[in-house]
Amino acid sequence: MARKPRIWFEGAMYHITSRGNRQSALFYDNKDRVVYLKLLEEVRSYYPFILHSYCLMTNHIHLQLETIKHHPQYIMQMLNSRYAIYFNKRHELVGHVFQGRYGSEIIDSIVYQLEVSRYIHLNPVDAKIVHAPEDYRWSSYAAYTSNNTNPHVTTSKILSYFSHPQKENYRKYVEIKKDLLKSL
Repeated sequence: MARKPRIWFEGAMYHITSRGNRQSALFYDNKDRVVYLKLLEEVRSYYPFILHSYCLMTNHIHLQLETIKHHPQYIMQMLNSRYAIYFNKRHELVGHVFQGRYGSEIIDSIVYQLEVSRYIHLNPVDAKIVHAPEDYRWSSYAAYTSNNTNPHVTTSKILSYFSHPQKENYRKYVEIKKDLLKSL
């Protein structure tokens, strides 16, 4: 049975995920994460896109990505293949690094844009890696809630949906859900 074609148009926004093959680690250490982000920027130079939020977990990644002129398949094919080559070479491995093709859900509303951003930023809290999203170094959360800049993300679109002070109100939006997760 043929794969169902993915929806794409210029300016489409997606929640993209990629998992390690057999749920194995994609990142053994911080050097792997740094290289992944470097490769992300290299791919962006070929296929420009806007990255609204991200989180690099141990065995999977989340990207909230808005296309400009290219289908995300080209972006993710280049990113995942370059990272897999690097990863296998560095760790002296062979075979698949990623589990199948990347997952993508089209984001079709402002409400969903906000939910995806919050979900991505709370992923390390939900996984019980950290108690608060600001404690996780490998996500874009700090760019949304502090004066820290992050060259990989553009926060203006998501923050534009919040009244002033935008960063504080975004933090409160995320914290409401964080508190619910902690109570479970």
